[in-house]
Amino acid sequence: MPLNEADTRARLIDPKLEAAGWGATQIGREHFYRRDVQYTDGRIVLRGERAHRRSPRRIDYVLRYTEGFPIAVVEAKAEGEEPEAGLEQAKAYAADLAVPFAYATNGHRILEFDRFTRQSRERTAFPSPDELWERWVLNTGLTDPPTAGPAVREVRPLYDPDAAAARRRNPLLHPFCPESETGKTPRYFQEAAVHAVIRRVMQGQRRILLTLATGTGKTFIAFQIAWKLLKSGWLKRQHPDRPARILFLADRVVLRDQAYKVFSPFATEGNDPRYLIEGGPPNLNRDLYFGIYQTLWLEGEDGRRLYQRFPADFFDLVIIDEAHRSGFGTWREILDHFAGAVHLGMTATPRQSDNVDTYAYFCAEEREVPVAEDAPEGGTRRPAAYEYSLGRGIEDGFLATYKVHRVRTTVDQSGLRMEEAVEQGAEVFVPEGAELREEYHTPQFEREITLPDRTRAMVDHLAGLLRRFGPTERTMVFCVDIPHAQLVARLLNDAFADLRLDPYAVPIVAEEADALTWLTQFQDSDRTTPVVATTAELLSTGVDVPSCRNIVFMKTLSSPVLFKQIIGRGSRVDPATDKLWFRVIDYTGATRLFDAWDRPPGPPPELPAGPQTAAVEGQVVEAGSGLPIEGASVALLTGPNTQRGPIRTDAAGRFRFADLPAGNLSLVVAAAPYRRRQLTVTTLADETTAVTVELQPAGRPAGKIRVEGLEVSIADEAVFLLEGSGRQLTLQEYVNHTAETVRRAADRAETLCAIWRERERRRRFLEELQAASVHVDVLAEVLGQGDADGYDLLAHLAFGAAIRTRRERAEAFVNRESRFLAEHAEPACEVLLALLDKYRAAGIEEVADARVFRLPPFDQMGQAPGVVRRFGSTERLQQSLRELERRIYA
Repeated sequence: MPLNEADTRARLIDPKLEAAGWGATQIGREHFYRRDVQYTDGRIVLRGERAHRRSPRRIDYVLRYTEGFPIAVVEAKAEGEEPEAGLEQAKAYAADLAVPFAYATNGHRILEFDRFTRQSRERTAFPSPDELWERWVLNTGLTDPPTAGPAVREVRPLYDPDAAAARRRNPLLHPFCPESETGKTPRYFQEAAVHAVIRRVMQGQRRILLTLATGTGKTFIAFQIAWKLLKSGWLKRQHPDRPARILFLADRVVLRDQAYKVFSPFATEGNDPRYLIEGGPPNLNRDLYFGIYQTLWLEGEDGRRLYQRFPADFFDLVIIDEAHRSGFGTWREILDHFAGAVHLGMTATPRQSDNVDTYAYFCAEEREVPVAEDAPEGGTRRPAAYEYSLGRGIEDGFLATYKVHRVRTTVDQSGLRMEEAVEQGAEVFVPEGAELREEYHTPQFEREITLPDRTRAMVDHLAGLLRRFGPTERTMVFCVDIPHAQLVARLLNDAFADLRLDPYAVPIVAEEADALTWLTQFQDSDRTTPVVATTAELLSTGVDVPSCRNIVFMKTLSSPVLFKQIIGRGSRVDPATDKLWFRVIDYTGATRLFDAWDRPPGPPPELPAGPQTAAVEGQVVEAGSGLPIEGASVALLTGPNTQRGPIRTDAAGRFRFADLPAGNLSLVVAAAPYRRRQLTVTTLADETTAVTVELQPAGRPAGKIRVEGLEVSIADEAVFLLEGSGRQLTLQEYVNHTAETVRRAADRAETLCAIWRERERRRRFLEELQAASVHVDVLAEVLGQGDADGYDLLAHLAFGAAIRTRRERAEAFVNRESRFLAEHAEPACEVLLALLDKYRAAGIEEVADARVFRLPPFDQMGQAPGVVRRFGSTERLQQSLRELERRIYA
């Protein structure tokens, strides 16, 4: 009889690995394998307000050439299966871990896939550790003779001290900083990012970029890169005459100080190689420097800036945090001064047209790859050294998932027409120098025109949500500017005065003297106040508040870069507060900027209905002179959650969008130093719409127009997110979506009932509903029908049937099915009636779950074995249970 998988691994695969030179433990062998490696935490799935994790992904074996360098994965199959059945799985694991070799085996046959050559072959034995390392060196072109010991083809029972020491001098093979020093071990993608950077450094690449979503530990990755490069001695060996030094460069003190703390394992008793650059003559006798651009830009009495007091060749590596907004413009001169160093940029945003300078600078030395792997004709790009998206972080379970709550006020829905506002009795205050428009829309609110009544309506609505969700949940509110943030904070404090939490809401803005104190208190999960932080810009990046549950947009956004930074404030999982997910409460349509980077892998987003054959082309010019404006940012809003661009205008100020739906689309244009414009463009199928956009010079900022006395209320809310497509639906739209989904599977109530009565058909049907983001328990909760049977609720929504509660069905069963119950002996009948009680309390799935027999009163019956004895056999029990389920829905 063939061995099962566990026995195949223990009796066939493990001996073959050890015969090839791989040790079962790190203690006995430098080259070792680890079994049953869990490399993700399991995706967090949200149903209503409840979250649970799916199963994590595991690998049967990870082969590590050294502790710091995984090199291959092995997928095991049972002896009776063919290894081909596991090869694709092994290849997927290898791609995830960024290791070059994947193996699938049933203990007899061994299949190898080489990710360098993209070819597979059958082997008679596993390769030795040094064979894989030699192949890795050959394919990467990375040679460093002192690091690789002699080729070894036989089992090596003990370490070779000389070869082991040589390997530790290779930063790729050098161990990571241990968990005892850092409090954590690198996750699989962090290891991959570290190795991607170090390999490029060793190959002589001077400009490198890492693109990882907020919350994935970019600073920790930078620390491990520095640890391996310094502790291995590799940087020092490049210039034995002087020390190796690294600069961590940020644009905010909070980011600099966070990095300083992360790098603390470098400090030992009596020796701290770290140095905070805070002005004055710099200390030139340290190894690790932490500074911000603004400090390095300070000019001394002799006219020299602080960065110029460092020799140009002082640093070997400059790490640029938040690289998407740092290093270009004024600060570029600082990077140019240290041009001989390796520049490692780190950003949380994928390549965007308004992030193009970052990629052009850091990725110029990267190999060109197709924009889409399955469509090589679609052009090429130079990617970052390593990329890890928010969606992938959510899929892996390392980042919190999110729920979107989209809200519009009446004035955001229809716009503000000044003539109508005055006719309704509103007061309009126009400061000197301000230009009064006939009509205003959301992008102008609180930028050009302030509407206190709109803000009050938003705050009143937000206060209602917070009271419902939990008034003490940490919340960030992003406002248009400082006065707007201050007003929102004041109104929230008034709304929650009854809680006697002082302060409940605080404006964390530059003009507030207590802003930094409030920020420190807001970040502390052990403090009860402040609960809400309102801000304009200060919290958008670099602020770590893992417990933050609600991200609120009261400002409009057109930049995907800034949007992703703000969303990242909520994406951290916080075990201390049991936070696995967060809400995005959107009053301004900012969530249209969600894209594939932010969503877990799944079906592509739904395109707008109708043909995608329209086009828009145009020119951006300066008002008055008509001169073209080069480099203007142009974005096109094509739907409630979709945006094209932004793209940049060419030297003639021109732009073009193709493959568009027909209808009214919103065009958003911005360029410095001009006023931003948003206008409606009507497109027609198979036609090109031409438009000229005139931008007014910004000039001196005029005071805001103020309108008071408006009647503003909430026009609509969308609280349901369709996973995969990203569509956001109102409650009524979600009900309609549910009804349509049910009718696609069952054309009438009788068909639905037939599906529901059979356990296996019901299970498949519920899986189809969940794949369409329809969750029966969530529907019951939001519709106030928590006692309704799931079948009756769906039949009501899809076919207008009457809603029956589970209690009503249980009572009807007892009255109607007395003969069925009498067919069973009293002990068995007692089980059936107890199951009916479980159905009455929790639904039919409780009856269908075998784990129900672990609960009272079945635990007193001997759990599942005792229940089986009451029926005489497992078959009789299963038959009676299936009949019970069918008769409940008679």
